[in-house]
Amino acid sequence: MVMDEQPVVKVDSLRVAFDDERLVSDAGLLLPASLAGRLGVEALVNETVDLSGRTGGALPGRKVMSLVSGMLAGGDCIDDMDVLRAGSTGLVLGHRVMAPSTLGTFLRAFTFGHVRQLDRVLDQTLCRAWAAGAGPGDQRLVIDIDSFIGEVCGYKKQGTGYGYTKKLGYHPLLATRAGSSEVLHIRNRKGSANTQRGQQRFLDELLARVRRAGATGTILVRGDSGFENQKVFKRLDDQGVEFSIGVKQHKHIRQAIDQIPEDQWQPLENYPDTGEAQIAESTANGWRLIVRRVRTLGEQGQLFDTWQHFAFATNRTELLAVVESEHREHAVVELAIRDLKDQALAHFPSGKFDANSAWCVIAALAHNLGRWTSMIGLPDQVPRTAATRRRRLFQIPGRLTRTARQWTLHLPSRWPWQEQFTEALERIRALPAAA
Repeated sequence: MVMDEQPVVKVDSLRVAFDDERLVSDAGLLLPASLAGRLGVEALVNETVDLSGRTGGALPGRKVMSLVSGMLAGGDCIDDMDVLRAGSTGLVLGHRVMAPSTLGTFLRAFTFGHVRQLDRVLDQTLCRAWAAGAGPGDQRLVIDIDSFIGEVCGYKKQGTGYGYTKKLGYHPLLATRAGSSEVLHIRNRKGSANTQRGQQRFLDELLARVRRAGATGTILVRGDSGFENQKVFKRLDDQGVEFSIGVKQHKHIRQAIDQIPEDQWQPLENYPDTGEAQIAESTANGWRLIVRRVRTLGEQGQLFDTWQHFAFATNRTELLAVVESEHREHAVVELAIRDLKDQALAHFPSGKFDANSAWCVIAALAHNLGRWTSMIGLPDQVPRTAATRRRRLFQIPGRLTRTARQWTLHLPSRWPWQEQFTEALERIRALPAAA
């Protein structure tokens, strides 16, 4: 018999018993738990979030970490956090695991001010993670801003409403780092909030945060036409920040596009054969206006051979093709939103607006810990999606044993991603502990 060959067992004959106290359901959570320990997240929450005197507010650090660990395991509601209490899973997390009922009471203890304190935790962990090697340093930092609809079920959730998508939910504001998909800043808002609501203060806080974290190079902010605002454009330009933000087809914008000479339109290379695209530039409101026009060709194309125009304003001075191409890459922000919705933000679990706002910030913290686990632990590998990271690194079954006062976490033999797990753990454990 070949050594690696496994016997075949009739599944109908298997006896099932939930009786092993040493099994670990998601043993790979050891990786982000080790990183959280190096960054001092639990202690930072205890120092920053002051819920004293409020029901469920004691020892917020272990409660936030329970929520973070549950989210990294794939939990998207409070009841899902109970998976951390299965077998010996709690022993590999580095913190005491709290019951779902306790976590629900804890979230309901938050007010707007406490959510802002929790937002400072996200700020400080970003500083510490970037200092540990995840930051851009003096390289260019590209920030994508966007908003998304966090859909909810039920009509009794405080602050929900119908926005432009006609979906019931919240309307959070989000800033991510291109290339790594880290959440740099997040702010929950009522469902009826306009895209631009709170935008200027959000950007001021965002830029101050990334500079505190150690971003010393050029900063580029990208956004779609929902963030068009002349005051914001001037404020970014005054702070030495580059921007490329979409503009709506106002009358003066259409006039500027119509005045572009036909011989200035440049063909866009590598465009699908089913259509064609061209780019050109003009000026509007004192800013450089870059325009892309596209049209569909062929029998299944448009009824009339007309162009559709997409424009954005920028203060960048590079070549037209470079600026236009990099602006289109703003679409990567949707990948970060996808990952957030694939994890905790698939739902907003509480009926209280401030509780859901706290849940939103904790979800961003969990998302970042997952990203930093890959960035710091496996810096030479292509960043993975949240689902892939969970499957390969976090959701590994294991078993704890103790011999001669030494705990050993036994993981499956022939695990396909054993080398990546081992490499990431060694790199994370080599980081200095937080002061």
